[in-house]
Amino acid sequence: MLYNIYMIIRENVKLSELTTMRLGGPADFLIEIEDPNECAEAFEFAEEKNLPVYFLGLGANTIALDSGFPGVIIKNNIKGFKILEESSADSPKNSPRTSSKSSDKQSPSKASKYPPETLLIEVGGGEIWDDFVEFVTKKGFSGVEAMSKIPGTVAAAPVQNIGAYGQEVSQTLVSVEAFDSLLDEYVEIPASEMDFAYRHSIFNSGETAGRYFILTCTFRLEKKNPEPPFYNSLQSYLDAHKITSFTPEVIRHAVSEIRAEKLPDPAEIPSAGSFFKNIYLDKSSARLAEEKGIPVRKTEKTDKSGKSFIEYKVNTGWLLENAGLKGKLFHGFRVSDKAALILINESASSENDLELAKQEISAAVREKFGLTLEQEPVFIKPHTEETSENPETTSEKKSSEPNKISKNSSERNS
Repeated sequence: MLYNIYMIIRENVKLSELTTMRLGGPADFLIEIEDPNECAEAFEFAEEKNLPVYFLGLGANTIALDSGFPGVIIKNNIKGFKILEESSADSPKNSPRTSSKSSDKQSPSKASKYPPETLLIEVGGGEIWDDFVEFVTKKGFSGVEAMSKIPGTVAAAPVQNIGAYGQEVSQTLVSVEAFDSLLDEYVEIPASEMDFAYRHSIFNSGETAGRYFILTCTFRLEKKNPEPPFYNSLQSYLDAHKITSFTPEVIRHAVSEIRAEKLPDPAEIPSAGSFFKNIYLDKSSARLAEEKGIPVRKTEKTDKSGKSFIEYKVNTGWLLENAGLKGKLFHGFRVSDKAALILINESASSENDLELAKQEISAAVREKFGLTLEQEPVFIKPHTEETSENPETTSEKKSSEPNKISKNSSERNS
């Protein structure tokens, strides 16, 4: 087959240079996609060579194996912002301003069904997530400002259902356009069909993991000011700086300052963002945790049927810090002395170093608190290889399947 002359295909590419933890051997091939139409050709290239594929953005939440990847890495470089619909206080009610660039993309499902003061925007999957956040907050729209400075691309955001300070992608995402590698066709997937939960979606779990290559994401945001209560660390910053007027830009600036102080830039210091997931408990385990002095955040939520329930969450960073792990070095990986959820690669060179570090850190937390940690970054490997260690191919624990803490372990470690 004669492939698009603009499609970039490279061989024997070091994954350590494409992932922020700076680990891993080579991938057989790397294809960089800059136009949605190239996606089908990239999959055809892999099929002709009978090779598996793996999707990559900035590599900020992925771990490469020493053996590399025996297949084709498809990297999303699709750029662009398209305002599909924008309505504001100075525009006639129910008469949205629509970008001429995107007039051909209008459909009954995406036009004129939202109230004034909203923005409907389609974003290229290869755009840097924080560039998107900056773009919309400058326009005064709220919904993603608390997720400022999260590393990665826009297409990666729905995969993990990224979130911070009470906001998650699932709250503002309308739909994605994707290439369905099983049906070999381009599809639009509404957010309602993505099975969102904490760091969970159809894109990283179960049989559909690795099936869809996300091309663009469409978000709906509202022009309004964020309202308290805010998460403790964010509120502390606002109080310390005597900030009492909250706009999307103000909250973005505050979050950016907090992250800059605590979190290393993965482009400069090797890490993979938050390495361990926060922990969700059932009601009885939450009570036992509180008896041990473990702070439990309680949030009222609504399930898909509309029924209210209480979500019980433990900050894993608190567990790591109070287990005495902050700042300690394990097999070349240091638990950050500023944000314990971050593992910094100071001198490690193999996945075995990482596995040993993870085991020792997890054992220390389990011994002290009786709680089990779960890794957040995913491994780069064929999606058909299902292992208990691979978060890509195992379903995320949801609130219906919380972490457990036994009464015995609570008493033993008191």
